[in-house]
Amino acid sequence: MLLSFLVIFQLSREHQEEGVEEAEEFRGLAVAVSRAAMDDRTVIITCVNQAWVAPGSLLDLFLESFRIGDGTARLLPHVLVVTMDPAAHARCLAVHRHCYQHTIPGINLDFFGPEEWLDLVWSKLKLQRRILELGYGFLFTDVDVMWLRDPFKHVTAYADMTISSDNYFGDPDYIDNLPNTGFFHMKPNRRTIAMTKLWHESRSSYPGLNEQPVFNVIKTRLVAELGVRLRYLDPVHMGGFCSYGKDLGKIVTMHANCCVGLSKKMRDLRGVLDDWRNYTMLPSWEKHRAEWTVPGACIK
Repeated sequence: MLLSFLVIFQLSREHQEEGVEEAEEFRGLAVAVSRAAMDDRTVIITCVNQAWVAPGSLLDLFLESFRIGDGTARLLPHVLVVTMDPAAHARCLAVHRHCYQHTIPGINLDFFGPEEWLDLVWSKLKLQRRILELGYGFLFTDVDVMWLRDPFKHVTAYADMTISSDNYFGDPDYIDNLPNTGFFHMKPNRRTIAMTKLWHESRSSYPGLNEQPVFNVIKTRLVAELGVRLRYLDPVHMGGFCSYGKDLGKIVTMHANCCVGLSKKMRDLRGVLDDWRNYTMLPSWEKHRAEWTVPGACIK
């Protein structure tokens, strides 16, 4: 316990002195993370923009899943919603306790095109690295992930990074599983800080790509050069529309990946929550009969 504290203290101290630009970019982040973090200095992070926080949209479904999930309501006070624009921040403050507005230098939200979208996507990784530098671990979750059970039970102490998978070959340590960066856990240590730095710097080598395909390309290098301990999550538990477990008794989270279009995501995620409610109301001897309602707009 003392050793863990000393490591965290050293990490925080090493990264206290940041440039003026970066300090301005993350102003208030340390306070926001400390308020939301669990006793073990872990915080749950999601990111939203204006479209995703409208009443009845993704943020509402995301928060609802915590409230109706099995053992997930106690995790809700540890969710930090990172907002990417003022309108998203105002809406977040109306529905959730912990909101942090991330101001990204150089992005004009009035003229938002493909390049600006990529800047926004990659800025999440920079923010995640800053959280690690502050000595906190995190579980990052896209806002279109429904939390039905506690996923921390599936995060091993061994792994530096535990990540969901779109294409899983049965072995959590098999490097060539296809990662999905919409749901992953990271521990704060020198390996993960170096990893997120190298990952972010790799953007220039793969212009036009977001962080997920770039991570898939460089993951072997991260393991070989930095000694990163990478472990994948089984879709039987951490499912998504790409690949998911059919047994509602084992499912932990459900991600609306492999699904393009907000209206399609909303339709199928509402169906996921309806199926979950029906499952929880069944008597124990009937639960094994529960099934997902498929096909939907995206889920098959």
